[in-house]
Amino acid sequence: LRMSALGMRARRHLVIVARAPRLGAGKRRLARDLGALAAWRFQRWMLGRVLHRLARDPRWTTWLAVTPDAAVRRAAWAAPARVIPQGAGGLGARMARLLRERPPGPVVIVGSDIPDLHARHVAQAFAALGRHDWVFGPAADGGYWLVGSRRRRAPWRPFDAVRWSSRHTLADSLANLEDARVALLEELHDVDTGEDLARFRKEKG
Repeated sequence: LRMSALGMRARRHLVIVARAPRLGAGKRRLARDLGALAAWRFQRWMLGRVLHRLARDPRWTTWLAVTPDAAVRRAAWAAPARVIPQGAGGLGARMARLLRERPPGPVVIVGSDIPDLHARHVAQAFAALGRHDWVFGPAADGGYWLVGSRRRRAPWRPFDAVRWSSRHTLADSLANLEDARVALLEELHDVDTGEDLARFRKEKG
């Protein structure tokens, strides 16, 4: 028998990580190129776009993990996603905690600055976790826009000593998982700079 949509949703967890949109906070490289107001507008638009595309999908439960933690109290706009704090520590520590503390079932984590991210990418990630321990979505800059885990074997520490925001980010995580079964999805672009945003606008006409 096929799993019902409700049962599937209860077992699969999508976590969207995002900085709460605030003028002058977040997207610093984009703000340096375009100004704080333009960066804030893009950040707010992009987060709304990701939530619209992913949060209502019945195939998974969606969690929005925000920073700073105090923004959880002001995130009613994020419904139907379940809003949670990212907590303290660097990016690796926060993602490890988000993986560890979700209810039973596979977990997929995505960023909120990937314009071409669609529900089909998340579905592909969960499908890959049916046959693999981990899944990554490579980004064009050497990082990754998605990471997911079946959470059925331990210990694995994919985020230890990772050189974040560099061309080595994905390679470092893969090196930490050398004995795991890892799947890779298609490469997508994130938007961190004015050049990234200009490329996205050009591609979309």
